[in-house]
Amino acid sequence: MAASLASLPTFSLVNASRRRIESYDSKKRIGVVRCCSSGDIQQQRGRLLRETAISLALSLGLIAGGVVPSIASPPYANANAAAAAAAAAAAYAVANPAIPEVSVLISGPPIKDPGALLRYALPIDNKAIREVQKPLEDITDSLKISGLKALDSVERNVRQANRSLQQGKSMIVSGFADSKKDHGNQLIQQLEAGMQDMLQIVEDRKRDAVSPKQKEILQFVGGIEEDMVDGFPYQVPDEYRNMPLLKGRATLDMKVKIKDNPNLQDCVFRIVLDGYNAPVTAGNFVDLVERHFYDGMEIQRSDGFVVQTGDPEGPAEGFIDPSTEKVRTVPLEIMVAGKKTPFYGSTLEELGLYKAQVMLPFNAFGTMAMAREEFENDSGSSQVFWLLKESELTPSNSNILDGRYAVFGYVTQNEDFLADLKVGDVIESIQVVSGLDNLVNPSYKIAG
Repeated sequence: MAASLASLPTFSLVNASRRRIESYDSKKRIGVVRCCSSGDIQQQRGRLLRETAISLALSLGLIAGGVVPSIASPPYANANAAAAAAAAAAAYAVANPAIPEVSVLISGPPIKDPGALLRYALPIDNKAIREVQKPLEDITDSLKISGLKALDSVERNVRQANRSLQQGKSMIVSGFADSKKDHGNQLIQQLEAGMQDMLQIVEDRKRDAVSPKQKEILQFVGGIEEDMVDGFPYQVPDEYRNMPLLKGRATLDMKVKIKDNPNLQDCVFRIVLDGYNAPVTAGNFVDLVERHFYDGMEIQRSDGFVVQTGDPEGPAEGFIDPSTEKVRTVPLEIMVAGKKTPFYGSTLEELGLYKAQVMLPFNAFGTMAMAREEFENDSGSSQVFWLLKESELTPSNSNILDGRYAVFGYVTQNEDFLADLKVGDVIESIQVVSGLDNLVNPSYKIAG
């Protein structure tokens, strides 16, 4: 049986081919609030907005493919449980003071590019490089202008980034980890040369050459930012410290055999996993990849909303650890912007953090996350899914998936072809291209 994509009371996603879904009762109503705290009022308002959105979506036929929302009461069974959760959130806030805003996603329109999301999610505090990065990312918006007029806006973006680089170079260089300074300085030189190349492209009025050059330049920026990360920035909680952990990032290639598309028989998806923000979840996946757990496994769900796999044959819904003969599970793991360590075991809604912004949002086509059982936050094991598209219920930056599921990576190449995958297509292999040395406590080595 496939795990649900949602254990939350506001949105239930399950594999329609493997599990019957509870029907949505449109007659449910939220009671009148007579006397309650400000927190209760906020909860009621949130529930009312969700029910309104779901009713509208149903009336317009927006919910299909076995994706049916349900409205339910808050997850706490009693006041003591709610108080305990509130106390835990308060204690976490004291133990994890907010860090400077430069490490938080830059405000503005939602960022949907997976590379940009990964760059902004790095645990760095260097305003100078972010001021270089921002106008270069904005080239994407400049290219939305029709024709060659876009090039004038691109030129302004590049010149702004170049000014920021020259003005902030000393601060950027001082931010490099000691062991990475030489490499970082080389990347700065490549970035400067790349921006000059871009200005030449603009002068030659070669619009089609802008996007590839932008991608190349931003790779230099991302490399500079990664060279500012000095080791792993925090301690994983004791109860998870001996699990496979990805203390950094890893790049993987997933090769899929596509059966029913004669023009696309084999496709390789490049995936970047982010262990800085989800070390337990990403480490679990890399460990399973090294066990060849997914090799030969079929795509088990593809409904236009998500693609899902990872449910092994047999009654178990996850990976059975040979050393324990039990399903190995991982906790729900959510990193919030402005905090130094992730939350474990609770959704942000349960913690009362309704306005918190996650570091790895469901913004990009091909966002990768851990599936789990309904109402069991810590039941993730081997089943994973990729988000295919936005909907009226999952708009970027304000969707009902953020803070409820552990995002741990993004598809960064060939992500558009995820929509071509069908149930029954076969994952031929998943291989770690780089970053395997960031995996600690690998159980696959113990298993031989």
